[in-house]
Amino acid sequence: MYAIVEIAGHQYKVQQDQRLYVNRLKHEEGDKVSFDQVLLVDDGTKVSVGAPAVQGAAVNATVERHLKGDKVLVFKKKRRKGYQKLNGFRPSLTELVIKGISLDGKATKAKAKAKPATEAKAEAEPKAKAAPKAKAAPKAKAAPKAKAAAKPKATKAAEAPADSAKKASKNEE
Repeated sequence: MYAIVEIAGHQYKVQQDQRLYVNRLKHEEGDKVSFDQVLLVDDGTKVSVGAPAVQGAAVNATVERHLKGDKVLVFKKKRRKGYQKLNGFRPSLTELVIKGISLDGKATKAKAKAKPATEAKAEAEPKAKAAPKAKAAPKAKAAPKAKAAAKPKATKAAEAPADSAKKASKNEE
């Protein structure tokens, strides 16, 4: 079961027993808090969507502690002007632990999904171990195909008399 809830202007997807870090809240450490701006609730079988919030739905949480987050650096630069500015800050955060999601004032806990009867029977019967697969014999390589009859290549010796005949005819002219 999960819900989409609006906390301090931000929307978060929450589930039971989840730790959530939000912007600093005014509540003290150990306080129980309830958020009624629930935008969507999914209980596994039915999805309830609010317009803008689901009527009667609430998310219950406890404030664990207040802390500072990781440093965020903001660097500004304008090229070719010689302007550089580096600013940084550590956001103030509140750590929440979601205790439950309630619909119409009734607290609901996450339910384990019921398995179909066929899956339950399959789990009850022990599975037999599959025999290891025998290695297949290596495939025989196909014999190389015979090359088609090609024209025999002329050798330099065979070309030489033809070249000398051409040279001789040029000299005679």
